[in-house]
Amino acid sequence: MSKIEVKNVEGKATETVELSDSVFGIEPNIPVVHQVVVAYEASLRQGTHSTKNRSAVSGGGVKPFRQKGTGRARQGTIRAPHWTGGGVVFGPTPRSHAKRANNKEKKLAMRSVLSGKLADAELILLDQLTFEAPSTKQAQAVLSALGIQDKRVTLVVSDDDVVTYLSFRNLPKVSIIAVSEANTRNLIDNGVLVMPLAIAKQLEEVLA
Repeated sequence: MSKIEVKNVEGKATETVELSDSVFGIEPNIPVVHQVVVAYEASLRQGTHSTKNRSAVSGGGVKPFRQKGTGRARQGTIRAPHWTGGGVVFGPTPRSHAKRANNKEKKLAMRSVLSGKLADAELILLDQLTFEAPSTKQAQAVLSALGIQDKRVTLVVSDDDVVTYLSFRNLPKVSIIAVSEANTRNLIDNGVLVMPLAIAKQLEEVLA
């Protein structure tokens, strides 16, 4: 079993817990992580880019000048690609950029990221993270107590923890996500991953 210290909001260790090796102790599969991240980012692309080819550009129905006698090269239309305002050759057209990654790959990628974060000491578990009212000042104090105030932080909270979300959302280097939004891209794109112990156990149950 993988062991990790659980800290409180003051940055002090309160206990040591064991996490499942099948989720937090595997050898990270870098190619699968890359594949899943690429698929996720590709799915975010709108694919609405568009250009007009020579048949879609308006005008150009007649020859710009006669075939012979002008001393210039013959031209059939001003909408040819080499004319200013003409059509575009092999330009982008609306399409889907989506790539597919199956559920086994997604889970393996998330397990790889969590295992890598634990191995690199970039995972911090908190015993609890509760605020009586939204307070960015208190949220900054928590980061300072943990010694990660200058690092890029991803904080994972429960879906209904609105107060914590409101407390951390304005901090410039902090990305706060609900546990239902957790994916490989969000978990890996940071310097430190922070979550309550209950969230880690929830991820452990889902990914095991």
